[in-house]
Amino acid sequence: MKREEARKKAEALVSQMTLEEKASQLRYDAPAIKRLGIPAYNWWGEALHGVARAGQATVFPQAIGLGATFDTELLQKIGDVVSTEGRAKYNAYSGKEDRDIYKGLTFWAPNVNIFRDPRWGRGHETYGEDPYLTSRLGVAFVKGIQGDGETLKAAACAKHYAVHSGPEAIRHEFNAEASAKDMEETYLPAFQALVQEAEVESVMGAYNRTNGEPCCGSPALQKILRGDWGFEGHFVSDCWAIKDFHVHHMVTDSAKESAALAINNGCDLNCGNTYLHILNAYQSGLVTEETITQAAVRLFTTRYLLGLFDGSEYDKIPYMEVESKEHLALSEKAAEESFVLLKNNGILPLKKEELKTIGIIGPNADSRSALIGNYHGTASRYVTVQEGLQDYLGDDVRVLTSVGCDLFREKTESLAFAGDRLSEAKIVAENSDVVLLCVGLDETLEGEEGDTGNSYASGDKVDLQLPKVQRDLMEALAETGKPVVLCLMAGSDMDLSFAKEHFDAILQLWYPGSEGGKAAARVLFGEVSPSGKLPITFYESMEELPEFTDYTMAGRTYRYMTGKAQYPFGYGLTYGDVRVTAARVIQTEHGIAIEAEAENQGKTGTDEVVQVYIRNLDSVQSVKHPELCAFARIHLNAGEKQKVVLPIGVRAFTVVEEDGSRKEGTHFAFYAGCSQPDESSRELTGVDPIQVDYIRE
Repeated sequence: MKREEARKKAEALVSQMTLEEKASQLRYDAPAIKRLGIPAYNWWGEALHGVARAGQATVFPQAIGLGATFDTELLQKIGDVVSTEGRAKYNAYSGKEDRDIYKGLTFWAPNVNIFRDPRWGRGHETYGEDPYLTSRLGVAFVKGIQGDGETLKAAACAKHYAVHSGPEAIRHEFNAEASAKDMEETYLPAFQALVQEAEVESVMGAYNRTNGEPCCGSPALQKILRGDWGFEGHFVSDCWAIKDFHVHHMVTDSAKESAALAINNGCDLNCGNTYLHILNAYQSGLVTEETITQAAVRLFTTRYLLGLFDGSEYDKIPYMEVESKEHLALSEKAAEESFVLLKNNGILPLKKEELKTIGIIGPNADSRSALIGNYHGTASRYVTVQEGLQDYLGDDVRVLTSVGCDLFREKTESLAFAGDRLSEAKIVAENSDVVLLCVGLDETLEGEEGDTGNSYASGDKVDLQLPKVQRDLMEALAETGKPVVLCLMAGSDMDLSFAKEHFDAILQLWYPGSEGGKAAARVLFGEVSPSGKLPITFYESMEELPEFTDYTMAGRTYRYMTGKAQYPFGYGLTYGDVRVTAARVIQTEHGIAIEAEAENQGKTGTDEVVQVYIRNLDSVQSVKHPELCAFARIHLNAGEKQKVVLPIGVRAFTVVEEDGSRKEGTHFAFYAGCSQPDESSRELTGVDPIQVDYIRE
């Protein structure tokens, strides 16, 4: 169904409603209007990495892990699984007249905010720190969710618009000040791509103010969204964000004024209850009936596009699609692609036939919480790293285990002394040929304000250090002299300086989903090569970072940082040795592209991500460092060569001026390789990307 047809049907239906009925439909928990045959509908659905909070579903790696795959095809497949399972569940639930929260077809995902500061607790909900990577993965995910059928398979949502990335503790009152240059260069591109390329059906406003205006009632942001970009879908508030207008932001004096400010500035749907005051606002002359009607029409247009009144080709998707064998296999594949090998002195891959005993130690080794991140579904089975290794090794290798320490408390048993599992960890290590040490965080330590147990920082991190008990455990195991492979399960940058110096290998697992333990075993033992790349910068320290509340991009992320990264954006080792040996600029029917020749000079087949970065050579207004402008995931067997063509979008040839305008450049340098062209990447890989200069006519 085309939007114009859906809108006309929505207009006809809404025209039959009373003002009170129209106003009632602007809440996330829209009630039934029985006289018109309209069932109740709950708009609130979550699907960040699988259908969430609605019972059984395939649990994929957390979004930051999906960012590390640099794999748009994979993201589209995952989006398709989300909507397949969402439809299967909706068909079954609605057949039982169960129209409860989280059981609809409007999914408030993906989160395409920029992970600009490693302290932000919700950063692991994003695809990382780069607007180009975020936009490419976000577009693919949205296309997968929404499908290409006659009706929308499900409706995706770009959130949180805009300029939102902490601090969590003050998000309800905070004013994020961003320059026109930073808005256009960093904070807005992913949203624009989702609107204009993926035709995302909805956009969610953020809690904070941006440049003085609350994001869910901002004339400036709405002008960009609907005016400049031509967005035609519906706009939803973050949950209880409109209440913040008068309670925290103090830009209005009452609930009815807040409701009026929001709806008059394009917010159609209220996640919260402030729109219960819409009729009061109308009676006070603050809102017109035409504005209420417009919001209702937009919402019913979405419901018609989903086929909720006329039927959909997806109505027959059966419940047996939920967590199917094929979907679980895709989750495992996603985990394998997401793992980033940060260090390897040759110890990996492990060889089963050379081991008699392996020690698995650490608070995240057997933790389900460390698999799932936040905004997750419920898996029918979770395979922890410890279980995955035990299943893989069977009776061939003896497995010894120790939790080593609590995740952050000083002891695991209340009556014990502090460090009550340290001696056990040492004993396990001393009796093992190799140790797998699983440390990190989980959603109780980094996440959303109000959702974590980390109340002192509202889900944000105060520094880049692992909890002290885990650092003590790392030091104790280093003292044993046994080979140690560190497996880090966290959704953000952690200081790995100790591990980098003392341990044999470091594998970043993120929050790898319900099949994470299976994937970890296969990667650790070489059934498949690691191939993920960092979607964020691992900094040496926080000292080089600006204040958390400072939203200027100067000094942040790989594009603007002044220091040297501990582990840089775009970096990740494999068990092969893939190098870009040649690159040139070519003209295609669609424009400019880089043709790169990649060769696996190693002895192991592997996936690899070929990356192209661009630097504008004739403008002082360009970003500080070359920035990602193209990437492609390929597979190369040992000794294999392959040519890959990477199209360069026209926007890559523009420079953002201080006033936010884009100016075309003429003289550029491209860098084609398997990493960023920065000092740290060169040192870690020993490889220089191929530089190609280009003058644009």
